[in-house]
Amino acid sequence: MILLDKPYVSRFLKETIAKYNFSALDTGNVLEVGELSMVNSDLIIRNFRENSNSRIYTNSENSINWVMNHLTFTKLPEYINVFKNKIEFRKLIQTMFPDFFFKEVLFQKLDDIQLNELPMPFIIKPAVGFLSLGVHKVVDKEDWIRVKQLILEEFNDAQALFPIEVVNASSFLIEEVIDGEEFAFDAYFDENGQAVVLGVLKHLFASEKDVSDRVYYTSKELIKTYLPKFTQFVQELGERVELKNFPVHIEVRVDASGKLIPIEVNPMRFGGWCTTADLTFLATKLNPYHSFLCNVKPDWDQILSEMDEEIYSLIILDNSTKIPSNQISKFDYEKLLSLFYNPLELRKIDYKLYSIFGMLFTKTPKHKFKEIEDILVSDLRDFVLVEPH
Repeated sequence: MILLDKPYVSRFLKETIAKYNFSALDTGNVLEVGELSMVNSDLIIRNFRENSNSRIYTNSENSINWVMNHLTFTKLPEYINVFKNKIEFRKLIQTMFPDFFFKEVLFQKLDDIQLNELPMPFIIKPAVGFLSLGVHKVVDKEDWIRVKQLILEEFNDAQALFPIEVVNASSFLIEEVIDGEEFAFDAYFDENGQAVVLGVLKHLFASEKDVSDRVYYTSKELIKTYLPKFTQFVQELGERVELKNFPVHIEVRVDASGKLIPIEVNPMRFGGWCTTADLTFLATKLNPYHSFLCNVKPDWDQILSEMDEEIYSLIILDNSTKIPSNQISKFDYEKLLSLFYNPLELRKIDYKLYSIFGMLFTKTPKHKFKEIEDILVSDLRDFVLVEPH
């Protein structure tokens, strides 16, 4: 069963629902009338009452509200809460990572923070958040003054866009900076609590201070290298909460010595906006939605043997122009596409609403990886036209 909600349902997810005849419910009026055959809420609730191994997937955290209201008799609300609140998550894994510093601070107490009591640099993020909103790296006292002002501005904007379950500004998590390379991956836990990893992506950053979501990529080499380590971690994590029949999207860092430190676990979904699962399919032909909902475990040896050696990337075209979205009259998508050797899919987004111009999936030979490095550091000003005053 699948809950569909804003901000985005991909063509691939819709095709998956139709192909496998998955029961789906539109909880956010995100589909056109008659676009897909929908079921009613009662059917989903009845399935969960009659079968404790029922599975449900949400493409958006906006649907969490529906789960919390309608499936209170299941374990799902408990699973969601332990991961959705980043402070509860840190407490959950504290014994796995006893030396890791973290601290909770209330939104209205940001001005009372004593910097000499914190590790410098540090990361501050909302206890409940989404899409890098309010996530900042602080390197010194002057930086902290700037970041506090940014947080105030971001949350005034965000609360008009997302439900309170998604962006809750009541408290923040301050934690030490996690060194190393960053990765994201989708996984699920089966009816016996066994962890199943559904792909591996590397998250690239433009600089030390960059916390944006501009580029993720996957490849045969990447999956082969990190799949065993990530599977082992997810298994240990799942056993702490006794997770079963549950999908997650996980972000971690791995330092130079190979030590893994988790950043966060997002419950009930894979990557937001139908991104990571769709990229995994493009690169591997594995359909993560089908794998989870039909309990089909990937044969990674077979998948890797059939994969090519190219790099598959997800490029999130966030508005990094420093120009307010409501002042931009056009984004030149054709110019953007001309810069890439093999663009696979472009998704145009209402940038005046979401401050994201679009999502681009690409396939890149290793010797042309500079095209990915270039878009990673671009402020995208070359692609926008500004409305005349």
